[in-house]
Amino acid sequence: MFQIRIHGRGGQGVVTAAEMLSVAAFLEGKHAQAFPSFGSERMGAPVVAFCRIADKEIRLREPIQTPDVLIVQDATLFKSLDVLEGLQPGGHLLVNTNRSFADIHLDGAVARLPEGHAQTCPATDLARQHIGRPAPNTALLGALTAFTDVVKLASVMEAIARTFPGKVGEANIACAQAAHDLVRLRLAATETEHA
Repeated sequence: MFQIRIHGRGGQGVVTAAEMLSVAAFLEGKHAQAFPSFGSERMGAPVVAFCRIADKEIRLREPIQTPDVLIVQDATLFKSLDVLEGLQPGGHLLVNTNRSFADIHLDGAVARLPEGHAQTCPATDLARQHIGRPAPNTALLGALTAFTDVVKLASVMEAIARTFPGKVGEANIACAQAAHDLVRLRLAATETEHA
């Protein structure tokens, strides 16, 4: 079973991201569940959503304490919450920021993860460019497909199209593709440096 925890703030599409990720998994013939955990339900308040993906029926219903993947849609959450709590030693970390891990004081935590398992993505910037609003969720799902094998990019794109039909969906798909390509380019550059 693969477990994903998504942290963000109200209004950033955290819950929708988990739902689209579960739809992408269903499209690939997997079992999945997605559910949120709210504190105070208001714009800007911290929000957590969870997604489990497995090859067989999922019976667990509790919040994910030890995620395999941690997606952080708002890097300011690191200042007030222990967002990294429970991340598996071989887990993956994806953070929405246009800064480096050193700039946001996460280089120590990232050093404990396997090489290539931690990525940043300027998802909010990409969302503004492609969608016209600061909704980083689809960009982060696209980025996730570039460095994990949780689900394929094509499945994420189909899930986005089902969630956001028409031009809004097309813009979100373009945003996911741009984020995917950006992370792939970074990974390729890192591999070239180490070759």
